[in-house]
Amino acid sequence: MNAAPRSTDIASSAHDRVYRGLRTRIMLGQIPPGEALTLRGIGKEFEVSMTPAREAVRRLVAEGALSMSSSGRVSTPELSNERIEELAALRALIEVELASRALPRAHMALIDRLQTINGTIAEMIRNRDSVGYIRSNLEFHRTLYLRAQAPAMLAMCETVWLQLGPTMRALYGRLRRTEAPQYHRLIIAALKAGDEPGLRLAVRSDVTQGLRMLAS
Repeated sequence: MNAAPRSTDIASSAHDRVYRGLRTRIMLGQIPPGEALTLRGIGKEFEVSMTPAREAVRRLVAEGALSMSSSGRVSTPELSNERIEELAALRALIEVELASRALPRAHMALIDRLQTINGTIAEMIRNRDSVGYIRSNLEFHRTLYLRAQAPAMLAMCETVWLQLGPTMRALYGRLRRTEAPQYHRLIIAALKAGDEPGLRLAVRSDVTQGLRMLAS
């Protein structure tokens, strides 16, 4: 006979569900920069009490995904130009290394998958779907970086994506692209050719170009 779930297990499950749900929304840019969040509003959205909502917010504040003022106001961060530049530099360091480590394991099935995702990105751009664009773009990068088999480095990378989510939404909303980023095609070409210097350059250009435009 199975034991009934303990109240601590239920609370932990509720907190984790709220944390993951909010984290995904922030990373995909579904919450704009500077938008205030309330524990009551979060609790109502996820149908939980104030306690799991509070715990989820604390975790996200610690990760830099949310900011909390001295008065306790919680909001998505509005990044300064200096902060955007710093996060762009972090992306260049971490993601170039992940791509380089992934290269020896870049089989044709991976390359085909990346080409498929790039097709989805192009479709999101045609539909002016900013959130879909961010989701597909992150899927492109995550799919490649998983081949690096460097989970600690990938976790650091995702923390940077999380901090940038609302700002990336603002950026994509301003761009007037009509096709997928050119650097994705260069990344795929470098993977096919086994060209590590070309891959490192393409990834560095891809992850910094848009952010530098936003900071300028």
